Amino acid sequence: QVQLVDSGGGEVQAGGSLTLSCTASGRTFASYTVAWFRQVPGKDRDFVAAVSWSKSSTYYSDSVKDRFTISRDNAKNTAWLQMNSLKPEDTAEYYCAVTRESYGNTWHGNYDFWGQGTQVIVSS
Repeated sequence: QVQLVDSGGGEVQAGGSLTLSCTASGRTFASYTVAWFRQVPGKDRDFVAAVSWSKSSTYYSDSVKDRFTISRDNAKNTAWLQMNSLKPEDTAEYYCAVTRESYGNTWHGNYDFWGQGTQVIVSS
């Protein structure tokens, strides 16, 4: 069992930056792939980015590639999503999640444990 707590959301103007944090409890965090998803009301939860358990591999959706950076520190049981050059279309509830599957998994159904979400609002 892994418990995840998301934080760091807020409101920012277009072009600005935010860093989201995902803090995990449990000693097995290091063995999981960590990902961030986002969701807007009435739509499905979309994959944003993932990092492998070893930190050596990352994967991004096309919509955030070159703007967002995912990272993790297994010693701190924490993962981050650095978001730069934010756009109004990045507005969503952001969730971190973990899976024992490969970091290339983009379907939310493959993820076992989820944070509670943190709201990001990007104003134009």
